Amino acid sequence: MQREAMEFDVVIVGGGPAGLAAAIRLKQLNSEISVCLIEKGAEIGAHILSGAILDPRALNELIPDWQAQHAPVDTPVTEDRFMMLTEQGSWKLPNLLLPECFQNHGNYIVSLGNVCRWLGAQAEALGVEIYPGFAGAEILYHEDGAVKGVATGDMGVGRDGQPTPAYQPGMELLAKYTLFAEGCRGHLGKQLEARFKLRTGADPQVYGLGIKELWEIKPEQHTAGLVLHTAGWPLSADTYGGSFCYQYSNAGGDRLMSIGLVVGLGYTNPYLSPFEEFQRLKTHARIRPMLAGGKRIAYGARAMAAGGLQALPKLIFPGGALIGDDAGFLIASRIKGSHAAMKTGMMAAEAAFEALSNDRSADELTAFPEKFRKSWLFDELHKARNFKPWMSRGLYLGSLMFGIDQQLFRGRAPWTLHLTADHGKLKRAADCQPIEYPKPDGVITFDRLSSVFLSNTHHEENEPCHLTLKDPAVAIKVNLELYDSPEQRYCPAGVYEILRDEKGENPRLQINAQNCVHCKTCDIKDPTQNINWVTPQGGEGPVYPGM
Repeated sequence: MQREAMEFDVVIVGGGPAGLAAAIRLKQLNSEISVCLIEKGAEIGAHILSGAILDPRALNELIPDWQAQHAPVDTPVTEDRFMMLTEQGSWKLPNLLLPECFQNHGNYIVSLGNVCRWLGAQAEALGVEIYPGFAGAEILYHEDGAVKGVATGDMGVGRDGQPTPAYQPGMELLAKYTLFAEGCRGHLGKQLEARFKLRTGADPQVYGLGIKELWEIKPEQHTAGLVLHTAGWPLSADTYGGSFCYQYSNAGGDRLMSIGLVVGLGYTNPYLSPFEEFQRLKTHARIRPMLAGGKRIAYGARAMAAGGLQALPKLIFPGGALIGDDAGFLIASRIKGSHAAMKTGMMAAEAAFEALSNDRSADELTAFPEKFRKSWLFDELHKARNFKPWMSRGLYLGSLMFGIDQQLFRGRAPWTLHLTADHGKLKRAADCQPIEYPKPDGVITFDRLSSVFLSNTHHEENEPCHLTLKDPAVAIKVNLELYDSPEQRYCPAGVYEILRDEKGENPRLQINAQNCVHCKTCDIKDPTQNINWVTPQGGEGPVYPGM
């Protein structure tokens, strides 16, 4: 069955802050430019997961009267705390010594999903055509190799790859420019990086896995605007990571706390489980009292790019550009990327507008990287460029050296440190100590399956598995035999299991794709890069309310 095609000036793949900011900026510059935005989630914001503290700098530029427009940005940060945790105790870093990257005066605690829903409404009011529930599944190319758009995924394909009675072909969305804003480890972004060699000269990207829960907490434990970050326990000193607790209220007056743990995916022990480490965190004497008597109402997980400036790929290629976290625009030292994503979307939109206005739609968007190099975002990323390389050398040495980098050199040290890929850092299981994790109590700590239930994740059972293996034999011959199948532990949704027969023999890898929350960790951390995440049917995956 032939696919239908629609033509636009600009097609945007992804309805996060980068894609929505690009769409809005294009329409602000010229209301006659035709803009189409597709989003794989069931609605705008459905797949958005972030802490989140919003630096409003980019929002101020995009929509200066956002407060008058009732943006869901209501809780200003009132207090910053940073604590070092040990298993039995803690100590607070004096605010006078708090690094600038952990100072949040002027920022807001938000639900980024709700902010994106609001941005989506702003975009639609300007005339942007938004299609949620449509995943960009295939990149389309002109005969000369330039990108000419994307095709959405076919619907109603059975597990055997054959059409079912509900089959509907995808649609071709053609554009003079296509902006890819899929978020961290974008499925199409990976293909573009390989086809156009966009990573030539760049460091490999490195990542963290953020696991988050949303709680309603007791009034006596709630301080609207409180921001707490921790480092140390439960992670060992040689594993990068830290936790966050952000307290705020929503429009309904609920007393909420976002709590989560970010674990750098460069860890070496294959027995480490980020999900269980997060559950352990909540049992600490400094954390448990905040949750006592409260109720967990949402759960999710998402990988985040953390390599910074030296890990950015080339941003442009014939026919389009990478924006937001599809390229890796996140400032890891600040644990913030939303303002960066919005700024990149705006700059790419301005470059596309200039090209379209001057009838140069066959040209690459060279104005985009030029605008970036002259922007405040470049300065911010340059200042923080050594954060992840230093922190990969251990908590104490890394903190000391990054402190010197920031306090003595003010981010202008005469050196730039480099990165190595996360998937190559795992040690063999035989060389590591297994980690015993306590069983969940169902009150403060929980198991994976009850957590996935709270993410509202749904996938059709009769569809091709979107977690593909380049070579199924590698899962047993390499991952199990050498690393004791670390995918069983690094996946925060219980997707991967090793099953055996009644005699405990003949192991095989079971992939429970229906549990997948689209965090992309398996695509990143698999030691042989044998797992390849591809997009399932549009509209599937988690539906995060208020995350």
